[in-house]
Amino acid sequence: MRPAQLAIILDREFLSTDAGHHTPVMLWGPPGIGKSQLVAQIAAKHGAPMIDIRLSQMEPSDLRGIPFRSGETVEWAVPAMLPDAARHGARGILFLDEITSAPPSVSAAAYQLILDRRLGDYRVPDGWAIFAAGNRQGDRGVTYAMPAPLANRFSHFEFAAHLDDWVAWAYGDGIDERLIGFLRFKPELLFDFDPSRAEMAFPSPRSWEFAHRALQKFADRPDLLAGALSACVGQAAGIECAAYVGSLDRLPDIDAIVEGRPAEVPTEIDLQYAVAAALAGRALRAKVSRGDTPPAWGNILDYAARLPLKEMGVMLVSDMYRGIGQPLVVVPRFAAWAGIVADLMLYD
Repeated sequence: MRPAQLAIILDREFLSTDAGHHTPVMLWGPPGIGKSQLVAQIAAKHGAPMIDIRLSQMEPSDLRGIPFRSGETVEWAVPAMLPDAARHGARGILFLDEITSAPPSVSAAAYQLILDRRLGDYRVPDGWAIFAAGNRQGDRGVTYAMPAPLANRFSHFEFAAHLDDWVAWAYGDGIDERLIGFLRFKPELLFDFDPSRAEMAFPSPRSWEFAHRALQKFADRPDLLAGALSACVGQAAGIECAAYVGSLDRLPDIDAIVEGRPAEVPTEIDLQYAVAAALAGRALRAKVSRGDTPPAWGNILDYAARLPLKEMGVMLVSDMYRGIGQPLVVVPRFAAWAGIVADLMLYD
């Protein structure tokens, strides 16, 4: 399932705690695909705390607590990391990460916590959602088969990388537009993980964020850039990305396009992807003042209509729409652009 769909599911599961309809959710997926980050985004959206417990690093007593003598009986000290309404708040997310990497003795200790929302005398506050994530067997990580009693305590969703969802996130988080253009040009490199290969670095949504950081540090050192990118996303993808970045000195004047001045339209496909990514980024950063739409939006729509491949213009405007929404549709030049691509969008 794509990240945008899972975000809706997790959001509703979080909100459902108030009505008592919450079901613990298990996210399955390979490493680096963004499972943990998606859960963190849901917590941030609601301003709620997230307690991230890495079960692979736990002992059974870390969850159950430590026994101590109280008179003639033994009681259990509740671990401070577990949600407590007084200390953490009435609402939040308990995130059990790396659950498939936890030894069976630890996952067994989590059974009651997940289904019954309690461990001994401890109870998970009613307003707290329980989410978990883990890698699949065969993902070249330390994993254990999930026991049937534990699996039956979750609703299960498979997490899959999706380029449009990643691009929408990347624009919002300020990822370098050169990387967005490159992955639009080479979409198969957004996630390329083969468990049979022994590579330490490989392309994934997480490692492309690392590549963004490398690009900020080494863009002025072409002799180091390919190596720095390869260290993040693997040699093949790193070399390709560095070559793509090196070709961007042939881009048309982006400022001229945004301001409505004459500018060439590149004929090379890689440069068209690059200019489309750059223009979408400029459109999303354009400020709306006094309820008026920025002139840049109309100028970019005019340029989108000039792109040789209509599909390229549709991609550019779609990225703009995902970030801007309905205000883009009311720009007068939107109708003119839509008329040009109508044969592509409408068919019998």
